[in-house]
Amino acid sequence: MLKNIAVFVSGSGTNLQAIIDSIKLGQIKNARISLVVASKEGIYALERAKRENIPALIYKKANYPSLDKMFEEITIELEKRQIDLIVLAGYLLILTPNIVKRYRNRIINIHPSLIPKYSGDGFYGMKVHKAVIENKEEYSGATVHFVDEGTDTGEIILQERVKVYENDTPETLAERVLELEHKLYAKAINKIINGDENEKKSID
Repeated sequence: MLKNIAVFVSGSGTNLQAIIDSIKLGQIKNARISLVVASKEGIYALERAKRENIPALIYKKANYPSLDKMFEEITIELEKRQIDLIVLAGYLLILTPNIVKRYRNRIINIHPSLIPKYSGDGFYGMKVHKAVIENKEEYSGATVHFVDEGTDTGEIILQERVKVYENDTPETLAERVLELEHKLYAKAINKIINGDENEKKSID
């Protein structure tokens, strides 16, 4: 039976595209993207969803008295569509405790560093890569983790590293980490949905 994935987006949607492609290629088995949730209009991620005939809904925080109210409404929609797994793909809003609690161990995020290094409040996007280079780290990488009430504090699912070269800039390092993210997210989603060999499935 196919598991239903909801992908939350705020930008161009390269990770969304990587997940779409990985499902098509069979790298993610027994799954489909049943919904894309966007935080604003006019982002390219919505074009990607439209091209693949994936339903997409836009929830702008300005339209709600609080984020709690917004995520309450999103949760109703997720339940209606029987969503099994929420995947954050460049989603820029912090999830509120009500949705985290409702989907405990069924929300995942990818972070462009080797958590716990360069994670938590203030570490996002190019700031992460800049800090890695400034501190002359030998390696950086990406981490897929479950989302809890903290920032980048949930249980780690998968983590892989990339070499940091002497001539790297934050931009060149970001490119290589993003390539890794695309592969790592597919592996993590497949692992969560289908489990490792000889291991009970995580989502039943």
